[in-house]
Amino acid sequence: MSESHASRSGGSQFVDECGLNVHGGDGGAGAVSFRREAHVPKGGPDGGDGGDGGSVWLEADHNVASLLSFRDHPHRRAGDGTHGSGGKRHGKAAGDLVVKVPEGTTIHDLYSGEVLADLVQHGDRWLGAEAGCGGRGNAKFLSNQRRAPAFAEQGEQGEERWLSLELRLMADVALVGFPNVGKSTLISRISAAKPRIADYPFTTLEPNLGVVRPDGRPEFVVADIPGLIEGASEGRGLGHQFLRHIERARVLLVLLDLAPTAMDTPQRQLDVLLGELGAYRPDLLNRPRLVVGSRTDVAEPATIEALPDAAGSCVSAMTGEGLESLVHAMADLVVEARQAPTERPSMVVHRPPTEDVAVERGEDGTWEVLDRGVARVANLNDLTNPDALDYLQDRLKRMGVNRALSRAGVRDGEPVRIGRLEFTYEQD
Repeated sequence: MSESHASRSGGSQFVDECGLNVHGGDGGAGAVSFRREAHVPKGGPDGGDGGDGGSVWLEADHNVASLLSFRDHPHRRAGDGTHGSGGKRHGKAAGDLVVKVPEGTTIHDLYSGEVLADLVQHGDRWLGAEAGCGGRGNAKFLSNQRRAPAFAEQGEQGEERWLSLELRLMADVALVGFPNVGKSTLISRISAAKPRIADYPFTTLEPNLGVVRPDGRPEFVVADIPGLIEGASEGRGLGHQFLRHIERARVLLVLLDLAPTAMDTPQRQLDVLLGELGAYRPDLLNRPRLVVGSRTDVAEPATIEALPDAAGSCVSAMTGEGLESLVHAMADLVVEARQAPTERPSMVVHRPPTEDVAVERGEDGTWEVLDRGVARVANLNDLTNPDALDYLQDRLKRMGVNRALSRAGVRDGEPVRIGRLEFTYEQD
């Protein structure tokens, strides 16, 4: 049995939660330009469009070990698009920024706590911050009524948000047992992991990962989960923090302490451990599992004979007794679990269509138009140019904003906000 280890947890420095600020790139501004050539006294508009900014994507990568890189550098921003220029030359769009995160990373909104995405497998990706669109040059506003448009659209600002990333260990086998049952010693013997080991409870406060390479079988990852106690499903002894690392394991290895110093009988230990797993998440009881007696080197014969029927074997991590057959049994279960079809939950964002533009009144008394398309039109236009304001007013009217404000009960003289545009409402 050959052994190797690839640390994905950072040892005792395992970080499973951090904040991340993502910012999409800004779009480039459109150009205001007119064709100027010899013998062409009245050349038309030829301002080019601005380039789109880059979006920020979060992608699961099996080569990324932890979230440590985000602790000191929590900001990720994509590049900005360049501005357009004359001669209908368009600005260059910026490339997207792909932020690599470990497999098993759950993404929450930092402030609301809402779950936004769950990147379980290699290649899973999620749009964290959308890019700003590039503005259109004045050549795009040429019409029969507007022969010389002297305005262009500004570049849209990229989306910015704060996220909370949580990593739950991606392991094939999770070692489950009471504190001081020998989990750390076991993982140190079957892999090259070097966890802290001492003869007192709760030596392991952070999960340790080890890669096991049994002869003639595929390698698999084993997680040394900190010890559970009765009441862990209710949060006792950091129970929730420890139990959440078991959620993604394919196989559970339940270790029962056979030492004379064990506080409970093997049967009582098994009942408590399975009870806590079921109380935390009932589906954990349906996972493939092995039940093994641990520390047989110090066990009394009567204790070994009292092992529950569910226990398949006994091992001693100190002497090596039974370890090779245990590793082979774990490998067989892992292979079966990997081949079993799994239903991957799909995330669907429902945005019911609305006929009218949504309008809502804020606590400060300002009415706000809650429509991204409308806000984008307002944000892109140059609000300092009278011609652009006339165009914007006509565009908003055609989009139904005037009708929506009237139906919402907005009165003359009340403030209204559309994106970056704020004005006093007048019905006429």
